[in-house]
Amino acid sequence: MNTANLLGNLQSHFKLNPDSARLLIVGLGATGYSAAQFLQKTPIKFAVIDSRKNPPLIDNLREQMPDVPVFSGGFDQSALDVATHLLVSPGVSLHEAAIQKAVQAGVTVLSDIDLFSCATDKPIIAITGSNGKSTVTTMLGEMANAAGVKTAIGGNLGTPALDLLQQDAELYVLELSSFQLERTTALNASVATVLNVSPDHLDRHDGMADYAAEKQRVFRGDGVMILNADDAMVMAMREPGRQTLTFSTQTQADFYLRRGETDTLMHGEQALMAAGKLRLEGTHNIDNALAALALGTAAGLSITKMCDALRKFKGLPHRMQKVAEKGGINWVNDSKATNIGACIAALKGYEHKVILIAGGEAKGADMSELVPVVTEKTKAVVLIGKDAPLIAQALNNCVPVHFAGNMKEAVTIAANLASAGDSVLLSPACASLDQYRSYVDRGNKFAEAVMSLPLC
Repeated sequence: MNTANLLGNLQSHFKLNPDSARLLIVGLGATGYSAAQFLQKTPIKFAVIDSRKNPPLIDNLREQMPDVPVFSGGFDQSALDVATHLLVSPGVSLHEAAIQKAVQAGVTVLSDIDLFSCATDKPIIAITGSNGKSTVTTMLGEMANAAGVKTAIGGNLGTPALDLLQQDAELYVLELSSFQLERTTALNASVATVLNVSPDHLDRHDGMADYAAEKQRVFRGDGVMILNADDAMVMAMREPGRQTLTFSTQTQADFYLRRGETDTLMHGEQALMAAGKLRLEGTHNIDNALAALALGTAAGLSITKMCDALRKFKGLPHRMQKVAEKGGINWVNDSKATNIGACIAALKGYEHKVILIAGGEAKGADMSELVPVVTEKTKAVVLIGKDAPLIAQALNNCVPVHFAGNMKEAVTIAANLASAGDSVLLSPACASLDQYRSYVDRGNKFAEAVMSLPLC
């Protein structure tokens, strides 16, 4: 799309006229920096502000864009007072007092996803949900490329959305978080899904209803809706008159799991592939595969090519990733399970009881929701991190609970509890930042501790 069309779209959606607009990028992380790089190629005047004194990309910005004003070390009121538009990075809460004051004064808030939507006329597939969105996004990207469609994936996963425009793709597959969606109004995806809704980020949302409403924003527009028939909150989002496809592992839907001697992924009456051909750990990945098939079908991809890609898909690092088998014990890294729903899904994927390593920063979630699945699916739980006492209290001795000060200690305790044939699962149900740089760092520490165990 050329600059004239981009500016026309921005004027239409946001009354953003380069002659009069003063756009302020709030937050200089990966998203804010990608927005600055994008805007630098347009006639739109902009500045950048960050509450941190030395945000991570400030040196890059000053070196590459020396003429762009930068305000750091707080939300400078003088910068906010002259802004007509705020592009607020997803890491910055819209409840910040300075942003609320600007909104009340009539300043327009938009997101990098809004800029992206205004900058391309290529089809967009938008994927959100509490769990599985990174897996489905990556899975679908591989399916689309296997089908011969030049596809770029990113958003909340990996590459910021605006950077994807440099790839000149035929199709964009975006993973979107609730934080991205809550400040996005211009997105009209060709195909969109909410995979599921379970408690997450309740420290930044006003309860489950508010959180679900932010997820539902992915369906704005007139594209095809892909709905999880097994999730009542998702099915309640269905809009009359909209084209929809459903997926399910529990009931017959447009895409579903037919159970039998050989469990089979189905599309209506058409058998697509045996579920056992998936190379992914856990039955919840069957949901992910069905969702990806529904999304791809709505986008016009070849089912044959998609199934070929599914058979080869090995999953994502730190998401139900088998680390090793030592002494007959299977060690699985699901560090990306940063909320209760992801942990529940991981545990439900096992037919036998496991030893669970969990804990970290609970983000205001009600950990008692773990009790039924922990009781059913675990032999014991090893807890780490800041909110370990809170989780132990919620579990209320439904299974034996052990405490560890760090990951190496947790792995050692789990190894002593486990017997040959057992699985030890790291699926924390919590954020990682109380002890680790990220869930990736947490997962790597788990893998390192496992690999340092004796062979038997």
